[in-house]
Amino acid sequence: MYRYTAFDRQQVRLRAAQFRDQLERHLAGELSDDDFRPLRLQNGWYVQRHAPMLRVAIPYGEVSARQLRLLARVAREFDLQDQGLAAERGGYGHFSTRQNIQFNWIPLARAADVMEMLAEADMHGIQTSGNCIRNITTDALAGIAPDEVVDPRPYCEVLRQWSTLHAEFAFLPRKFKIAISGAREDRAATGWHDIGLSLVRDDSGAVGFAVSVGGGMGRTPLVGIPVATFVPWAQILVFIEAIVRVYNLYGRRDNAFKARIKILVKAEGERFVRAVQEEFAALLADPSTQLIPAAELARVAASFVDPVQPLVTGPVASIALGATDQPPAFRRWLGRNVHAHRLPGYRAVTLSLKRAGHAPGDATAAQLERAADLAERFSAGEARVTHEQNLLLPWVREADLRELWEAARAAGFATPNIGLLTDMISCPGGDLCALANARSIPIAAAIAERFDDIDQQHDIGDIALHLSGCINSCGHHHSGHIGILGVDKDGMEWYQVSVAGADGSTLSGKAVPGKVIGPSFAADEVPDVIEAVIDVYLRERHSGERFIDTARRLGPQPFRQAADGVRRSTAAAH
Repeated sequence: MYRYTAFDRQQVRLRAAQFRDQLERHLAGELSDDDFRPLRLQNGWYVQRHAPMLRVAIPYGEVSARQLRLLARVAREFDLQDQGLAAERGGYGHFSTRQNIQFNWIPLARAADVMEMLAEADMHGIQTSGNCIRNITTDALAGIAPDEVVDPRPYCEVLRQWSTLHAEFAFLPRKFKIAISGAREDRAATGWHDIGLSLVRDDSGAVGFAVSVGGGMGRTPLVGIPVATFVPWAQILVFIEAIVRVYNLYGRRDNAFKARIKILVKAEGERFVRAVQEEFAALLADPSTQLIPAAELARVAASFVDPVQPLVTGPVASIALGATDQPPAFRRWLGRNVHAHRLPGYRAVTLSLKRAGHAPGDATAAQLERAADLAERFSAGEARVTHEQNLLLPWVREADLRELWEAARAAGFATPNIGLLTDMISCPGGDLCALANARSIPIAAAIAERFDDIDQQHDIGDIALHLSGCINSCGHHHSGHIGILGVDKDGMEWYQVSVAGADGSTLSGKAVPGKVIGPSFAADEVPDVIEAVIDVYLRERHSGERFIDTARRLGPQPFRQAADGVRRSTAAAH
């Protein structure tokens, strides 16, 4: 993990002190709501449906055991829906698809206290909101994946430092999101980002970036277009600066729904690409332009040296990984929650945050502490936040897998459902978010209850279900093999269902938005619709065929007919 320098810590602490001053002036009536709003937003503070919401940055998903314990303390001491609750019944955090954590019940008057507490553990909420460059995201397996071309984490950190408090890009036309992938498989959904960066090597072995621009979800789901096949790594900040400058100059500011860079890219096409190339050339020709110094990259990369040594796998590991006399539940967990590692003798392990009685991605204060304990005991003190709203332990010895499984099961993290139907992505929806048109959490719970049989889930196989409470698409419904979108219909909550969306990973294939299968459905119809969609797949699939492949082969029509059948049955019953 990146180790903060004295300068890094000073900046975070100064920012926390600055925010305290701003907050106190606002609470004293000296700073209006309009003046305070951009200041709180760029420190991660929203005003949600019931209370302020804080989004804490977890840059490229890496979090230490110490930081998890600090987050648990924030949940326990500050995130209380009822301030009269005893501390041991404290709140929870919600891990998002962009590798952040959110708290939904912190009183604004205590916001500065939280920011100062976060700074103690080298954490903050800087630029987790606002019209600026947001948290840089990457593959949760960064640095450990067997198919990795280049470790993206040092580049993520360089980009984070460059973009944080960047004066020129502090007030863009709209929010701006960047994802980096360093592996052959794109597990970072780069095509769905404003800028998608893929690390590559040329014929000589030199490192560079393939760059796409203009991806995004929302009202107009668009996949980013390629604008460069190879930008030398030392020039990548200059190339990104050229992109963001063109966007800052020409992006629309008169209509929030048309302000994202994807709209500019779609409208201008090749003219946008030419403008970026011209700006890039002009910047490179300017003697004052600085490339990334090799010494600086080396300094940052030194923070990402493996915290463990490769092991020679022995008989203990072999028994743990393959013996048939192990408990069936353990073998199932091995198949779903345990992942290959580039270092001999190690595995990466996903701690599932998808279990009955909890919203997807939620973790209580006690659970955050248990996750910290597991990271410290089994993973060199480190965890990762995944795009799918789970936690991942990246440095687990094969010989410790059985012991970890038992500890994770005791902590409620061992559900063997990674990549299955109940491992769904979901935003908080209308229960908490002021922007939502419909609730997400009850729909997620109803689907999880309908498909609670783990044997049934394994028979269905790999499937990505994504659920958003509104068109802002925080639940990434467009990229779900099955996507669910909450909509407002005459003041009532209704839900659209789509099939065959993809995020760009090997499982999903090329990034593409799903196709809607008919008009929206009432909330109580959604589990029946999902079951009808699954039944079509089970009936029509070829041997070994995954849901996404069957959905693409069949097209949306059979699923639309099955969903219409649910509507007709509901109408007949009434």
